[in-house]
Amino acid sequence: MGSERFEVGSEKGELKTLIKDIRELILSARKAVVHSVDLIQVFTNFEIGRCIVKHDQQGEERAEYGRKILRELATELTSEFGNGFSKSNLEYMRRFYLLYKDRNSQIAQTPSGQLPAPEKTQTASGGSVLLAKSKTLSVQFTLSWSHYVFLMGIKDEEERSFYEIEATHQNWALRELRRQFNSGLYERLALSRDKENIHKLAREGQTVTRPQDLLKEPYVLEFLGLDEKTRYSETDLESAIIDKLERFLLELGKGFLFEARQKRFTFDEEHFFVDLVFYNRLLRCYVLIDLKIGKLTHQHLGQMQMYVNYFDRSIKLADEHPTVGIILCKKKHDALVEITLPENANIYAKEYQLYLPDKEELKRKLVEWSEEAERLVGGGGV
Repeated sequence: MGSERFEVGSEKGELKTLIKDIRELILSARKAVVHSVDLIQVFTNFEIGRCIVKHDQQGEERAEYGRKILRELATELTSEFGNGFSKSNLEYMRRFYLLYKDRNSQIAQTPSGQLPAPEKTQTASGGSVLLAKSKTLSVQFTLSWSHYVFLMGIKDEEERSFYEIEATHQNWALRELRRQFNSGLYERLALSRDKENIHKLAREGQTVTRPQDLLKEPYVLEFLGLDEKTRYSETDLESAIIDKLERFLLELGKGFLFEARQKRFTFDEEHFFVDLVFYNRLLRCYVLIDLKIGKLTHQHLGQMQMYVNYFDRSIKLADEHPTVGIILCKKKHDALVEITLPENANIYAKEYQLYLPDKEELKRKLVEWSEEAERLVGGGGV
């Protein structure tokens, strides 16, 4: 009897495992199909854009002629294929090709240099699905058409390239891409880098190889829902971060794992508490974050120095890298940081704000920063 119960229990367990495995396969397949359809749409729109530009006297601009052709083309295509081929959409396709035509030579790996011929396969219900034969689809374009329509609105080529890379690597939905753009992620990362590393952002996206690569200027925490004009405590700020931890991890950037809140350690019979403790798997080090709602003081810096020293001497393993300390404050003081801490302290003070920044203001700061850096280099100041 006991053996029978064991067999029945084993069968149920095996069935659950089987259901789980099949469910994962189905969900993965559906996701892959949606992604493939998105890529085929993007590739097709690129080719439509190429045809329009080629027809327009090998790309020579004739405004009135072009508008007339697009109107007639939109009418014909909409009549035959339905929505999706309006004049405005065709204009997007034309612009898409013009912005990304430098990828054309790689796309032309197919024998004809055109959109690869699709093949039909039957579904279980008797319908047919079009499948592309070429691997170049996934190589050249990695996002949905909606993503690219948004990216086309970004004028700066390096900034546009950065957001395409990051949206791909981080698997951002369109909503998250918009949020990162509106929060000025590119400018905030750029303001914490030298000029060469700004260009690297456009080529490779955000790469994390040193503690400075984690930093932003400022950190934007509008998703916490705290009112800038309402009084709140450091505890309120910390609790709001914990409640929105997933969003906060996105704002922190790549490789962060949450470990503890109010991490306690005892030194000389006195208890101390680190507000937030993270581990960055890319740098293989602890990252300690202290939250300050007011102006930065030298006492705050000394406190963080003690926290970092404790983790380096008592917590981190021998093969892990030195601990990083970040003080998030409403108002930092660069001169104070410079005079208080040694150069290799691995401690950084960064401002946070509870509202989306003015992108134009960030761009202006970036231009000023670049001009100042060039002036110092030219005058031998760096």
